[in-house]
Amino acid sequence: MVRGGALVDSILASKILLSENLAREHNFPILTTVSQDWTDQVLEKWTALRTDLDMAPYQVTARVSRIGLHVARQQEEAYKRFGLNRGEVGVLSALRIAGPSNPLSPTRLFKGLLLSSAGITSRLDRLERRGLVRRTRHPNDRRGILVELTDEGARVLEEAVTAENGSAHKLLGRLSNEERESLAALLRKLLANLEPNASV
Repeated sequence: MVRGGALVDSILASKILLSENLAREHNFPILTTVSQDWTDQVLEKWTALRTDLDMAPYQVTARVSRIGLHVARQQEEAYKRFGLNRGEVGVLSALRIAGPSNPLSPTRLFKGLLLSSAGITSRLDRLERRGLVRRTRHPNDRRGILVELTDEGARVLEEAVTAENGSAHKLLGRLSNEERESLAALLRKLLANLEPNASV
């Protein structure tokens, strides 16, 4: 049984070989390795505690989770300047992409945004009070509701997205364009397995 640092070294070596193979197979650049980080240190300790568990998947999932926290924090900091949170920007963005001629029902919104019915209702309430969205009766369904983006909602969304765009570029600043493309391709492949029927 491989323990502690030896296990981490073997994982790192396998990652380098994997990145080289991916680079050759998909014409991706070879990823530059970095020194051990927080995740390596934690997994090394867990490997010593639980020699029966394969910790290799956590080399990916632990980092994805940790990166997600950093992304969420930067987005919230950018959006709060406009009185919005990430969830509200998600609603406004869905409506913006759908376009003014295609208002969305609350059901389509909460399914597309992976929310509960109560979750989308509370967001729509807040956004409508600010005049950023408008709810109207469905023309073909007496009980149905449609949601559309107001002009003010579109204006605020554009400003918030522009501000967050700068944060996203800063977060990925240490990656080259080729590395970003390689990472995006791998994440797209992973998400395709988790969300096989996802659509806008």
